Amino acid sequence: MLPTARPARTAAVAAAAALALALTACATEDEPLDDTTAAAGHDEADHDEAEHDHDEATDAASENASATPRIVATYDGGIVVLDAASLETVADLPLDGFNRLSDAGDGRHVAVSTTGGWAVLDAGTWSQAHGDHFHYYTAEPALTDVIVEAEVPGHVVPHGELAALWDDGTGHVTVVEISEWADMVEHAHVHAIDEWTAESPHHGVAVIDGAGVLYTTVGDDESRSGAQALLDGEVIASTDECPGVHGETAFHTAEDEELVAFGCEDGVAVFHGDHVHKLTSPTDFGRIGNLFATDGNDIVLGDYKSDPEGGLGLSEIALIDPEGETITTVDPFAGDDATYTWRGLRRGTDGEVLVLGTDGSLRVIDPATGDVTSTIPVIDAWEVPEEWQTAHPALAVVEGMAFVTDPATGTITSVDYVGGEVFRTADAGVAFNEVVGVTG
Repeated sequence: MLPTARPARTAAVAAAAALALALTACATEDEPLDDTTAAAGHDEADHDEAEHDHDEATDAASENASATPRIVATYDGGIVVLDAASLETVADLPLDGFNRLSDAGDGRHVAVSTTGGWAVLDAGTWSQAHGDHFHYYTAEPALTDVIVEAEVPGHVVPHGELAALWDDGTGHVTVVEISEWADMVEHAHVHAIDEWTAESPHHGVAVIDGAGVLYTTVGDDESRSGAQALLDGEVIASTDECPGVHGETAFHTAEDEELVAFGCEDGVAVFHGDHVHKLTSPTDFGRIGNLFATDGNDIVLGDYKSDPEGGLGLSEIALIDPEGETITTVDPFAGDDATYTWRGLRRGTDGEVLVLGTDGSLRVIDPATGDVTSTIPVIDAWEVPEEWQTAHPALAVVEGMAFVTDPATGTITSVDYVGGEVFRTADAGVAFNEVVGVTG
C-alpha cells in the first residue's frame, strides 16, 4: 500500500460533484444534442434576451439549427479542426512540437499536451440549455491562453462531472469540473477543485468517480506495480498485482454499477468502489494497455499483446467481462493478413467494437459474442511503424460516425459503421497523427 504525499481533498470533490449534478438535472441532459424539434417549435415569447445566460463567445458566434460536431487532429507543426459532416477544414492552428490530444469531456474543448502543460483548445462548437430546449453555436476555433501546468503532461481522463489530469513528471493530479472549462477559458484561469501528488512520479493515470473516490496508478520511474482507490486521503482499496499498469476506463454497467478498470501486463484490475478484483489474462504474458468502455454495456474492450518482444502491431483484442470476471481474446481478422495498433481501437455509440486493420478495413464486432458483423474497406493497406510517435492511421468516433485518418495521403474519411459504408473522404493536405472528436 503506497502512502500518499499529499492527501486528496476528495470530500470537497464529492460535494462539488453532487452540486454539479443537482444543477445540471434541470438542463434536459437526456435530450439528444442533434434534436432540433424543440428549438424549431418554441414560442418567440420564450426568447427574452434577459433569460439567456450567454458566455462572452456567444456574441461573436453563429447560431445553428442543430449541434455541429467537429474533428480535431494534430500534424507535425500544428492542429487542424474540421467540420465532422462536410470534413471541410475550419481552422489550421500552428503549434510546434509533438502535440497530443485528449478529450476535455464537455463536447467543446480539447486538452493539448504541449510545452509547459496542457493547453486548452476551444473547438468552437457548443450548446446552451434554455428551458426545455437547446441553442447551438459555432465560432472560430482557437488555442486559448489557458494552460494547466505540468512538467510532463500525460493522461487526461474525463468521467461524469469531473476530469483528472496526470503529470508524469511529478505524479501530480489536477481535478477540474468539466462544466467549468468554458469559464476557465473566459477568465484565463484554471479552477482546480482537487489536487493530489503521488509519492513517486511515474507514467501513470488517475480517474475520479461520482462519489469522490480518486483512483490512481502506483509506481516509480523504474516500474509500475498496481493501483489504488483513495477517499478523503485514505487508501480504501489497492492492489500490487498489476505489473506494468497502463490505461484505464471508468463506466456504468447495465445495472448502473460504477466500475474503474486498469490494464496490466497479465490482466486487468477492476475496482468496485472499496474493493478490487484481479482478472487474469489467458496467456502467461497478456498485456492490456488500453481500455475502452461504453456506459450501459458490460463488456470492456482492451488491446492484447501476448508476445513481450512484439512490436506495436497486434493481432488479438481482449473482451473483458468484469462481472463474470473473464477475459476472452478474439482475432478480429479471422486469418486475414492484418494487424492493428491502439490508435485503431474504439467503441461505437451502442457499444460496438471497432477495429481498424493494416489492410485498411474497419471491422465492426459484437462485444457479446466477438463475432465480426461487418468489414468495411476504407483506406489503402499500411504498415505498422516501429515507433509509436510515428504518424499512422487512427480512428475516432463522434455521434455515431467513425473517422479514419490516412497520413500517407493526407486524407480523412467518415464511415457509417452501422450501415457498413464509407460516407465521405476529404484531403486536408497534412499527415494526421492524433485525432479526437467533439460533439458540440
